Amino acid sequence: MPTAVSPERKPLLNENLLTDNRQPTADNQHADNQIEVKNLSHDYQTRRALDSVSFSVSCGEIFGLLGPNGSGKTTLFRILSTLMPVTSGTVRVLGHDLTTEVKAVRSLLGVVFQHPGLDDKLTVIENLRHQGHLYGLAGKTLRYRISELLEHFGVSDRAKERVELLSGGLQRRVEIAKAMLHSPRVLLLDEPTSGLDVAARRQLNDYLGALVDGENILVLLTTHLLDDAEVCNRVGVLDAGKLVALGEPDELKAQVSGDVIFIECMDNEVLCAEITERFGVSPVLTDNFLRVECERGHEFVRDLVATFPDEIQSIRFGKPTLEDVFTKLTGNSFF
Repeated sequence: MPTAVSPERKPLLNENLLTDNRQPTADNQHADNQIEVKNLSHDYQTRRALDSVSFSVSCGEIFGLLGPNGSGKTTLFRILSTLMPVTSGTVRVLGHDLTTEVKAVRSLLGVVFQHPGLDDKLTVIENLRHQGHLYGLAGKTLRYRISELLEHFGVSDRAKERVELLSGGLQRRVEIAKAMLHSPRVLLLDEPTSGLDVAARRQLNDYLGALVDGENILVLLTTHLLDDAEVCNRVGVLDAGKLVALGEPDELKAQVSGDVIFIECMDNEVLCAEITERFGVSPVLTDNFLRVECERGHEFVRDLVATFPDEIQSIRFGKPTLEDVFTKLTGNSFF
């Protein structure tokens, strides 16, 4: 199979990222540079795993699908990676219909699954060499591509070591290098930093950013980790199979007013009524905490503690996070 050639770099679309207003059509000039998902649904017997999900992602950006367990991330990932068929709705990958052009789509994809796909007993270079053979790469072309990727992901000095001797973070880098061997235009990653420590997660996210900038590919990842979603160009938030939010992380967090305050007390119902009467705000019960959004949270906390010193057991506040966005939109805790 010939090595795919990266397309000419194109600028990211300038759009209102709080809602996906792009209307994909067959003659869309960006169709060959995007993943387009429209009204995608999927059922497991009586349970709906995906419910009319629509979004699009362009080459040159990292797009994160964020959601708790059971939100539909895995089902969506399996459909995009061609492991499951499209049963309702449409999906186009760089202009190819996923329903009728599965073979063409597969040639465009590099896929990294959550569970390791490396052979622990083989060396790093042996794993990559075998992967290259599966895609018809050989000789100087394969040697050059392996050398290039090992250098890019900072594992050249470990090329002749068995994979089982590498740390989790290094193994994940090798997995991504393996997925990139045939120069795919789309890289799909399922929970790519799961099981990694904080330093390894940050380093891996840096490598992904450099990869997107250097090769202008499209990276789509699933995650339940808020830190991973923060580094994405855009995020789609899933809950119970529905896409409840879509946009840049900072713009999504701007939907939450001011600071977010969590109050722990002995009697939530009584204190909720008292806070509403005294301060004119309406706390929301979330995971046995009263949750309040307000401007100048430090002043509100001060007044709250002074007014109810005996009722409040603990209190914390901070700037909005993507978890707060999820809670505001769904009324549920993210975890």
